[in-house]
Amino acid sequence: MDFDFSDDQALLRDAVRRWVDKGFSFERRHALAKAGGKTRAVYGELAALGLVGLAVPEAHGGMGLGPVDAMVVMEELGRGLVNAPYAQGALIAPALLSVAPPDLQAAWLPKIADASALVVLAHQERGARYHLHRVATRAMPAGSGWTIDGAKSVVAAGDEADAFIVPARTDAAVGSDGPPEGIALFLVERRAAGVAVRGYPTQDGARAAEVVFTAAKAALISSDGLALLEHAQDIGIAAACAEGVGLMEQLLAITALYMNTRKQFGVAIASFQALRHRIADVKMQLELARSMSYFATLKLGEEPAARRRALSQAKVQLGRSMRFVGQQCVQLHGGIGVTDEYIASHYFKRLTVLEMSFGDTLHHLGEVSARMQDTAGVFA
Repeated sequence: MDFDFSDDQALLRDAVRRWVDKGFSFERRHALAKAGGKTRAVYGELAALGLVGLAVPEAHGGMGLGPVDAMVVMEELGRGLVNAPYAQGALIAPALLSVAPPDLQAAWLPKIADASALVVLAHQERGARYHLHRVATRAMPAGSGWTIDGAKSVVAAGDEADAFIVPARTDAAVGSDGPPEGIALFLVERRAAGVAVRGYPTQDGARAAEVVFTAAKAALISSDGLALLEHAQDIGIAAACAEGVGLMEQLLAITALYMNTRKQFGVAIASFQALRHRIADVKMQLELARSMSYFATLKLGEEPAARRRALSQAKVQLGRSMRFVGQQCVQLHGGIGVTDEYIASHYFKRLTVLEMSFGDTLHHLGEVSARMQDTAGVFA
C-alpha cells in the first residue's frame, strides 16, 4: 500500500502550514480564547485559502476533494492549534447536505463553500452517553414542512452558526430508545422562531452552545437519519484523529526544545537517560496514533459495518495516545507546563477535549468489543 502523499496534497499541506506560521500565532490564539473563543473571522480566513470548500461538490462551488486531503488539512490545523470549527463546518456539514433534496443543496452548499454560512451538527443530548440512537428530540409535520421540539448540548460554535443539522424522531409515540428507523435529519436555521441559543467558551479555548428548539421550523434532509449520523460521526472521528496527530507532533517538538534548554545540575535535562526514555515512549505513541489516523481516513469509504468498527478502533488508540503524550509532555515541563501563559498547556487541553469528542475512549472500546465476531479482531 502506498502511503506517500501526492504532489497536490504536499502543496496543500505547505499552504496550510504557511498560513498557520504567519497568520495564527500562539499570541493570537491566546487572545481569541481570552475573549471568549469566537473564531468566525478565522474560519473566513480558511475560506480565503479555499479550504472551507474542500469537501463541497464541484457542482456547488467546492473543490470536491476526498478524506486524505481533509486529513492533511486537519493535521496542520492541529499543529497550529487552530480553534476554528473547521471539521464541523467544512467536512461534516457538506457530507450530510450532499444527500439532501436538490433545493436544499442549492440553497446551502454554495454558502458553505464560500463561508458565507456556517452549518454545524447539533446531535448531543443529555443522558445519551454518546449513543447516537438515543434521540429524544421530536419532529412533527407542519403543512409542507416540519417543526422541531427538543434540546441539544455542546454544539460546536453554536452561537456563531447560521444553521444546525438536527437528528429528531418523527414518531412521537416512542421514547428516546426507540427504533433507529424513526430518526431523521433536519436543517434548522439559527434565526428561526423557536430557536434559543446559549453560547459559552470551552476549556480548550473554542466555543460551544446549548440549543433549545420550541416548534422551530425545519427542513427535512433525509429520513435515513441514523445511518447518516453514524457517517457524520465517523468523519468527525477521522478529523479528530488527524488533528490529534498534529497536536501531539507539535507538543513533542515543544517539549524536546524545552528539555534541550532547561538545565539542572549544570546540564540540559535532555541529557538525562530516564527522561530520554520517556521521550522515546512519547514518540512511539505518536507514531501509533499516526498509523491509526491513516487507517481511519482510508476506511471512511468502506461499507458501514467495517467503517464503524475501524473508526472506533482508531479512536481508542488515539484516545490512549493523546492522554499519554499530553500527560508525559506536561510532566517533563514541570510546573510551567500547566500555566495559561505557556503554549504546552493549551495543547494539553485541546488533546483532552478531543479525547472526549465523538465518543470517549471507553465508549469506543465498548463499540469495538460489540463489533467483534469470531476473532479478537487482531487477525480479522
